[in-house]
Amino acid sequence: RISSLALICCSLVRPLEQYTTEELYVRFRFGKADIEYLVNLLRPKLQHRTQRSHGLSVEDQILIALRFYACGTFYQVVGDYMGVVKSAVCDVVRDVSIALASLVNEFVSFPKDNQIAQAKRSFFLLGNMPNTIGAIDCTHVHIQAPRENEWEFINRKGRHSINVQLVCDADLIITNCVVKWPGSVHDARILRESALYRDLQTNRPDGVILGDSAYPLLPWLMTPFLTANTPAQARFNTAHCRARCAIERLNGVLKRRFACLNYLRAEPQKACNITLACIVLHNIATKHFLDQSDPNPTKKF
Repeated sequence: RISSLALICCSLVRPLEQYTTEELYVRFRFGKADIEYLVNLLRPKLQHRTQRSHGLSVEDQILIALRFYACGTFYQVVGDYMGVVKSAVCDVVRDVSIALASLVNEFVSFPKDNQIAQAKRSFFLLGNMPNTIGAIDCTHVHIQAPRENEWEFINRKGRHSINVQLVCDADLIITNCVVKWPGSVHDARILRESALYRDLQTNRPDGVILGDSAYPLLPWLMTPFLTANTPAQARFNTAHCRARCAIERLNGVLKRRFACLNYLRAEPQKACNITLACIVLHNIATKHFLDQSDPNPTKKF
């Protein structure tokens, strides 16, 4: 828990009073109204800790966590910026990440029957690919070498990572995620072992998901031709590539928005919770029509 002795002086930093909306976006990836929304959303899960410790308010906890997610720097640096000690930042990131991760099923959901038609229209406008309701791929979140089963987390590039499966729509909203597998596990296996695979094998959706050649061709999963031998196959591959680029863009947007996902100095379970937290925050931000552009790299964190 967060001890009141862990605080230096939170009154030194009041971001919601100190910064403009643009400055809040750069530093926390959310504006004032959206931060207040997050405070109200997470208050039931975080306020009891504040009452016990007489320490950080829910608002302070969320701002500290958002600062860490946005810049991905050391806890000490975040603590110096926010006016708290390193151990408090560590506790806050853990608690806020667990709270956000617990909401993943509320904010990440596969298109329902009444949403499928719109999903198809959006993908068709994106790449002239008909009957498409999603795009799938995996992305690696690099982590420090774990203390246990270290070899399982070494990916094909020789780095330690969590291999994260994501499915998104044409608007870059994440509609399914699997965040638990070590970096050595192949993309196809992650899909095969997932609840999504079982659900779609049993109840075939009214549409298809687009995947790259790492995935198997299935009735509901379309992959490109390895060799386009005819003009029709070439046109298919072009349309497939244009529509599937949504998932490539998502991976880029997610890691630019939350720079911590480029490298986490954390054990696997904590890294998974942080990743899930960023996924939930990404969907909240996207659904609230926040700017998805890359923050100005010349501005200091």
